[in-house]
Amino acid sequence: MTRSRSVTATTGQRACAAMVVVLWAGALSSFGPASHAPAFNGAAALADTRRATSFGERPAGSDALARLRDWIVSQLKPLGCEVSLDSFQAQTPDGPISMANIIAKFPGTSGKSIVVTGHYDTLRKPMVHFVGANDAGSSTGFLIEFARVVAHTKHSDDIYVVFFDGEEAVKTWTETDSRYGSRHLAARWGGDGTLSRIRALINVDMIGDKDLDIANDENSSRSLRDLVSKAASQLGYTKYFRTDPGAIDDDHTPFVATGVNAVDIIDLDYGPQNSYWHTAQDTMDKLSAHSLQVVGDVVLRVVEELERT
Repeated sequence: MTRSRSVTATTGQRACAAMVVVLWAGALSSFGPASHAPAFNGAAALADTRRATSFGERPAGSDALARLRDWIVSQLKPLGCEVSLDSFQAQTPDGPISMANIIAKFPGTSGKSIVVTGHYDTLRKPMVHFVGANDAGSSTGFLIEFARVVAHTKHSDDIYVVFFDGEEAVKTWTETDSRYGSRHLAARWGGDGTLSRIRALINVDMIGDKDLDIANDENSSRSLRDLVSKAASQLGYTKYFRTDPGAIDDDHTPFVATGVNAVDIIDLDYGPQNSYWHTAQDTMDKLSAHSLQVVGDVVLRVVEELERT
C-alpha cells in the first residue's frame, strides 16, 4: 500500500442502593460500558492475524486470497450476521482482475448504520516473499474479532464489518490504481442509498505493530478524530495516538469524498525509519496482541459513543 503523509502523533442503605442500580442500568447505552459489554480479545485477534498470514502472499485476484476469503466467510457465518460478497471486475494496469469485498451486516432498528472496515489483500511484491502480517494481516484479524464482539452486543444501528479487496496498487499508487474495493463499494452504496444512512465509517489498517503509533489523519473527519482521542484518553491509551497531523490516503477517502463521516486508524510508522513497511520484514514477530487490544478497545468505545447519539 502506498499512501501520502504530509506532516502539518454500609449495609443499611439497601433501598437506596437498589435504586442506584436501577438508574445505572437504565442509563446504559446499547453497547453498555466497557466493563460490562463483551470484550475485544487482542490475543484472539492476533491468532486470526497469524492464520490470515499463513495463506502467504495474497494479492488481489490470487488463489491465496480466494482461500483466505473462504476462511474469513467461514468465521463470519456462525456469528448470525448477514454475509455477502460484493464481487466486481476491477480495471487495473494489468488488465481486468476479479475482486470481492466481504460484507458482514449485523442488523439494527434505527435505520442508521456504523461501518467498520479494513483491507485483506496484500501488495504484489515480485521476487519478494511478502506475507503482510501487519499489512493487511492485522486488519483481517482485527475485523474477525470485532465481528465476534458485535455478534454478542445489543445495538440500535446496523453494524457493518467490511473486508476490502484491492486496497493495494497493482503497479503504482495512483487515484485509479489503488483502493479498488473501497471505491467500488462507495459507488455502489451511493447508488442504492446506503451511504446516506451511514452515521460513521471507521477504517483500520496496519494496527498490529508492537510499537503502536496511530496517526492523526487530516483527511478524517474532525468529529471522529475527536471521538477517537476522547476514547483513547478515557481508556488510558493516549500515548499510542499521535497529535501531529498528517494527510493519509486510505480506504476511507472514497467515502470521505462523498461526504461520509469517516476516520482512518492507522500506524504508518512501522519499524526503524518505516523499514518494515512493504518488505519481507513485515512478519508476525513484529506484532503484538496488546496493540490489537488497544485499537479494539478504542473502536468499541467510539461505536458505543456513536450509539448514544
